[in-house]
Amino acid sequence: MKRSPIIQPLFLFLSTSVLIPHAIAVAQADGETDGSKVDRAIDKGLGYLVDIQLESGVIADRQYDTTMSSLSVIAFAAAGHLPADNNEFGDASGRALQYVLRSDRADPTGYYGKQDGSKMYGHGITTLMLTEMLGMGKNALQNELIHARCSSAIKVILSAQNRSKALQYDGGWRYTPASLDSDLSVSVWCLLALRSAKNAGMDVPDSAIARAIAYLKRSYTSPLSSSGKPMRRVAGFSYLPNNSNPTFAMTAAGLLAMQVCGQYDSPLVLGSSQYLLEHPPKWKDRYFYYGMYYYAQGMHQRGGEYAETAEKNCQRLLLEHQEASGAWASPGGEELSAGRVYATCMAILSLSVKYHYLPIYQR
Repeated sequence: MKRSPIIQPLFLFLSTSVLIPHAIAVAQADGETDGSKVDRAIDKGLGYLVDIQLESGVIADRQYDTTMSSLSVIAFAAAGHLPADNNEFGDASGRALQYVLRSDRADPTGYYGKQDGSKMYGHGITTLMLTEMLGMGKNALQNELIHARCSSAIKVILSAQNRSKALQYDGGWRYTPASLDSDLSVSVWCLLALRSAKNAGMDVPDSAIARAIAYLKRSYTSPLSSSGKPMRRVAGFSYLPNNSNPTFAMTAAGLLAMQVCGQYDSPLVLGSSQYLLEHPPKWKDRYFYYGMYYYAQGMHQRGGEYAETAEKNCQRLLLEHQEASGAWASPGGEELSAGRVYATCMAILSLSVKYHYLPIYQR
C-alpha cells in the first residue's frame, strides 16, 4: 500500500516539512530489515482496523465509539493515509471521520465525552483529531464541518480550564468540563488539542498555554527552586500535582507536553528524558500503550541517544506482541477494558513516529 504524503502547513507539528510518500517493503521475514518489519506491522495493524469497521463507519471493539473512531483516524494519518485518499485505508479513515462528524456525537455545546461515555479523555482525543484534519476533508463542505465541530470542541476545553480551581489544579483538566481538579493524563490530551488548534490559526489565548505549562511544572516530581529550576537533575512527572512519585507513563506524557509547548531546552525536559533513559519501559508497565505513545514521540524529539534507545525499545516490545490478526492487546490492568482498537492505534502511533507524517511528530 502506497502511503500518501501530508502537506498541511497549518498543522501543529508538520508546519515545516514537505513529505515524501513512503514505499512499503515487500520482503518476507527472512532477511527483512528492521524498518520493513515495522512497515509490515503497521500495515497489518491498519488492516485490523479496516476489518472490524462497521457500516456506520465506527471503528471500535469494546466501547467509546466516537473516541476510538477518532483515534483510528489519527492512526491512519500517522501512516500517511488521509480521508480523501482513494484506497482502502483512506476510505476507512473517511468513513470513521464522517461518523465522528455526525450531529449526534457531541452535545449542543460541542462536548464529545458524554455521548460515548469517554469524558474529557475522549473529548481531548477527538478534538485533537479534528485539529489534525483541518483542511484535509474530502471536499469543501466537509472541511467547513470539521472546522465548525473543532471550534466548538476547543471552546469546551477552554471553558473547562477556566473553572475556578485551587491553585495546584489551575491550568489543567480532569474527567468532566465541570471538574474542579486536574490530572496529568487528561490534561495532556487537552493540551495537545489546544496547541494543534493554535498552530492552525484558531483562537486559543496564549494565557491558556501558559497556565497549562505552569500546571505541568507542578506535576514534576522534583521540587523547583525560587528561580524555577529543579533541585534534582533527574526526575519525572506524576499523575497528580505536588507528588514525588514519577511513573513511566506520566513522565513520558509530561515530556512530550513540555516539548509541544516549545519548552525544548527546559531542565524539566532534560531531567524527564534522562529519567526515561534510566527507566526504560517494560511490557507489563501500568498504562503501557499510553506511555509508549508519548515515550516514542517525546524521546524522538530529544534526538540522539534518547531517540535511538526509544526506537529500539518500542520496536522490540511492540513487534513481539502483535497478534496474528494485526491487532495489539493490553497485557492486563486498566487498559484492558479499552480494547484492541485502543491498543492497536496507540501501537501504530508509537511505531510510525519515523515517518514524520503527522504534525504531532514534528519539532
